[in-house]
Amino acid sequence: MKPYNILFLCTHNSARSVIGEALASTHPSGKFIGFSAGSTPGTSVNPIAADIAEELGMVRSQLKSKSWDVYGEPDAPKMDFIITVCDNAAGEICPFWPGQPVTAHWGFPDPSQVQGTELEKRKAFNEVKNGLKKRLDILAALPLEKLDSMSLREIHTKA
Repeated sequence: MKPYNILFLCTHNSARSVIGEALASTHPSGKFIGFSAGSTPGTSVNPIAADIAEELGMVRSQLKSKSWDVYGEPDAPKMDFIITVCDNAAGEICPFWPGQPVTAHWGFPDPSQVQGTELEKRKAFNEVKNGLKKRLDILAALPLEKLDSMSLREIHTKA
């Protein structure tokens, strides 16, 4: 079985998209390889997102905020799915993606904007993690080779 490449996009590539990358890369189905990027990447990954990614099995030192332009290059990995996880990225004009990947928007509020205690902030990040996990679980159960953009978008409404 060939793993499917999934690129998670968000504006700054510091929280939601990084969590998506980690969940896909460590999904128990083994069906995915996760990637993440942003339209205007930040300088670092949010520490709580990095904690979650590390808990999932990612190597913390390999987590980086990067531009989505990286994945539009001719030598970039070919993406099978591209999923925007923030409303800003969903509304932006994306680069050309080689290979015509299936695209969808699975929007989540930005957990890094939550004000409050450390516990309240972590709760917001965990809500994103749990929502993305639920959608990835649904995706993994589908016949991936037959998916189209409409089917991928419907996962958002089912989860």
